[in-house]
Amino acid sequence: MNLSGQTVFITGASSGIGRACVSAFAAAGARVLMCARRVERLHQLAAEIDRDHGADSHALALDVRDREAVAAAFSGLPAAWQQIDVLVNNAGLSRGLEPLQQGSHDDWEEMIDTNVKGLLYVSRALLPAMVARGSGQVINIGSIAGREVYPSGAVYCASKHAVAALTAGMRLDLNGTGVRVSTVDPGLVNTEFARVRFHGDQQRAEQTYSGMTPLSGADVAEVVLWVASRPAHVNAAEILLLPSDQASATVVDRS
Repeated sequence: MNLSGQTVFITGASSGIGRACVSAFAAAGARVLMCARRVERLHQLAAEIDRDHGADSHALALDVRDREAVAAAFSGLPAAWQQIDVLVNNAGLSRGLEPLQQGSHDDWEEMIDTNVKGLLYVSRALLPAMVARGSGQVINIGSIAGREVYPSGAVYCASKHAVAALTAGMRLDLNGTGVRVSTVDPGLVNTEFARVRFHGDQQRAEQTYSGMTPLSGADVAEVVLWVASRPAHVNAAEILLLPSDQASATVVDRS
């Protein structure tokens, strides 16, 4: 796959799926614009992809939950980075795994602000230019949690169901503009996701993947790259990506 000359913007790029997407797109020849809150990790990643792939990259310290910061970041981009061909809305997280009646308001707000509002703010900032050019692609990183609801995951699942609805709505609103909209929905992926969900409890996080072989960030990034590299007349609109040991959100072979 060769995306030479394409500019790709990836949110939540400092770890996990986002970091793997940066590496995959850089290896395919794309220019990579990346953002995250942990900017020191982005600078390390930029040095790595320059060393390994000679890739052109630009890093932004950005919290996608901050609407004004998102708008300022894109209005202040250097001219060479203002035409973005592919947006990968990857920034997202889960917090907590309690029944709704025991849930944390702070956890709920962080999930909704990041997974839903952050995706909206970034998309709203970039889509007008894509529409004006008559080309572009948005790839939202959803989840199997956007297709099913599981016990004690109501708010996270609701946020990912919102991503699914926004993806479908964008596809409708952008029909005829030349801008494609896709979603890649992974199941269990061994990243920092579980440790973040459990507020740093590494032992509990490791139990999430015990007895089975989860996806890696690189597995998901390979599919995201494939979606982005389809011909202009092809839109891989929805992909559900599961480890072979997983049949649904809650049915996992751990034998």
